[in-house]
Amino acid sequence: MEKTLRILLSEDGAEAEDIAELTGFLREELLQLDVDDVRAVTGEEALPPGARAVDITTIGALLVSLGASATGLSQVMNAIREWRGRCRGTRPTLRLTLDNDQLEISEATTEQVSEAFDLFVSRHSPLEA
Repeated sequence: MEKTLRILLSEDGAEAEDIAELTGFLREELLQLDVDDVRAVTGEEALPPGARAVDITTIGALLVSLGASATGLSQVMNAIREWRGRCRGTRPTLRLTLDNDQLEISEATTEQVSEAFDLFVSRHSPLEA
């Protein structure tokens, strides 16, 4: 079954161009992975169902089609973790949504991000037989 990970990226006080650039860099990295597609999302489509209204010009959104690969989500989460680690001088807020599960990361240490990402992946990994 096709799974799609929604990534929302935002940063307080950032210009729309900066968010678009950060989102573009992340998209390029994710396209190198074993995923079916990584699509930029704009406008109202960027917001998850039921989200409160925000200034959509300061949000970058991507939809990652994970495909059938069992390691797809893990690869994507590792790439996001590495990408975030390279965001010098900036700490964008990330909201990741898969199925009805959300993970939001903003002011967190590298260790906290790793723990949260590992837990998120484990919740969506098939149980070993």
